[in-house]
Amino acid sequence: MFNYIEGKIVEKQDGYIVVDCNNIGYEIQVSEHTLNSIEYLNEMVKILTYMQVREDGITLYGFISREEKNMFLKLISVSGIGPKMAIGILSGVTVNDLVSAILRQDVKMLCTIKGLGKKTAERLLVELKDQSMPTLEHYVEESINEDYVSQATDALISLGVGKNEAYRLAKENASNSTSVEEIITKVLRGMGS
Repeated sequence: MFNYIEGKIVEKQDGYIVVDCNNIGYEIQVSEHTLNSIEYLNEMVKILTYMQVREDGITLYGFISREEKNMFLKLISVSGIGPKMAIGILSGVTVNDLVSAILRQDVKMLCTIKGLGKKTAERLLVELKDQSMPTLEHYVEESINEDYVSQATDALISLGVGKNEAYRLAKENASNSTSVEEIITKVLRGMGS
């Protein structure tokens, strides 16, 4: 199994990158987070990898950080979540937001992730709630009121903003002292509304 691949980014598309390592181009499936971390072509990168071997082919999944790979491995340990869905989950939410949702047992937040239904979200919470996440817990921002973020997300969705984008915007504009109305106002100002 490959632990990582280090090389030059020669292609960057929605959902995958191609890394040239010693004149071999490795196509690696990545999350939106990892994709957005790569700024330009010909950039030298070190991508941590997970290799899935199936009867119909071999697929490489890549991660820009150890935390993202560790969370991916935890996600695929949940029954009903395969590598493709795990990458989709990591594309829909940051690692620290996912850890926060798991620690708080926040099924509503998980259901805002595209492709993740309520039953799978509940199973994810049940199966991961007792797992130790020592390297990830420091990412949790306890100062943000998740109920306010959730309410602001719902309001933004009703205004026509997509689920994932609404949650991301609400979370970015929240702090320990912001109300739901303040979050929405900040988001709308930022959008030029």
